[in-house]
Amino acid sequence: EPKEKHDLAVESGLRRPGDEGPKASVVDLAGRGGGGVPVDSYTFSKLCELSGLVPLVGVNSGRCFAGNTVMLASCDVIIAAENSTIGLGGPAMIEGGGLGIYTPEEVGPMSFQVPNGVVDILVKDDEACIETAKQYLSYFQGAVDQWETPDQRRLRHIVPEDRAELYDMREVIRTLADEDSVLEIREQFGVGIITAFIRVEGRPLGLIANNPHHLSGAIDSDAADKAARFMQLCDTFDLPILSLMDCPGVMPGAEYEQTALLRHVGRLFVTGANLTTPLFGVVVRKAYGMGVRAMCGGSSLEPFFTVAWPTGEFADATIEGHVRLAYGEELDSMEDPTERAMVSQSLIGSHVELASAVNSAGTNYGIDDVVDPADTRAWIAQGLQSVPPVLPREDKKRPNVDTW
Repeated sequence: EPKEKHDLAVESGLRRPGDEGPKASVVDLAGRGGGGVPVDSYTFSKLCELSGLVPLVGVNSGRCFAGNTVMLASCDVIIAAENSTIGLGGPAMIEGGGLGIYTPEEVGPMSFQVPNGVVDILVKDDEACIETAKQYLSYFQGAVDQWETPDQRRLRHIVPEDRAELYDMREVIRTLADEDSVLEIREQFGVGIITAFIRVEGRPLGLIANNPHHLSGAIDSDAADKAARFMQLCDTFDLPILSLMDCPGVMPGAEYEQTALLRHVGRLFVTGANLTTPLFGVVVRKAYGMGVRAMCGGSSLEPFFTVAWPTGEFADATIEGHVRLAYGEELDSMEDPTERAMVSQSLIGSHVELASAVNSAGTNYGIDDVVDPADTRAWIAQGLQSVPPVLPREDKKRPNVDTW
């Protein structure tokens, strides 16, 4: 056999240096030339058994196919460089199955492996991969001694008083968290909910937040999957979770029901209700119906505390929808469109006033207090200090972390 094949077999441990004869080498085991015999191992099962026991981080640069992608998929998080192409079935497998000829870069480019949720974090290059992996692991290694606090007074001005105006939820997150402590996960997938690791006064926690720039913050199937899986991950390793809520509900409509929305949102409810790690709730603006309940474990009574900002609104459905349902016939009977619009806006305005957090609407929804936004971080810090310390674990808390 060629010397390079023999050396490879020796290096891999399949053959001792003095062994001779026609034994199969590593290359032979891969079946090159059609004469190889597949040999199984415990590699995949042993890696998967670690899920839920220790944080698993997959880092990829360049081409990755077949079994290597399974190892990536078994990890809690996948960090990939921009030059990555990741596919379970590589070009040779595709061509061998008579399914066409593709270049490696066409099979699993980042252009769809990031927005479809396969890759959790996309970075520029190998160096960024390593730095990001270090940052990710740091959240599971406890508190840090030094941190810088952003000016919390900015929180009073991020959410506009005009309820029809948009704002940037990520600006809220960056202001609440310690400086430079935010690591977002699956940014381009399930964009209706933001998931991230942050620190507050040096202590790590997970965060879920509605994104008002997508469906006004309503929850669709991808967002529900994303948040439920992230909550599993935090619960597995005893990280508290902060929920920032601005949710008009679960997204209605036949096209969304066709995505099995009911089951996906149910997953978010079941996961949240069974958390054993502390959950802190903050209502930033809309708190409507089953959507906002999904954001806080099924009920605002579940979190360790639930507070609201003065911009908070509480209702069992969208206020506009409620007005339409209650007064639709009367509005439709008005022939003058200007008059109809004025009456509609008047009805909406009166319902908004009733639903406002500052008018004690939140008391019926289990809200502990209506707080100055600038005091929110202090509430979170106090919550982190008030929960019992987590005892060291010798075995798994959950059987595994869901790969999806």
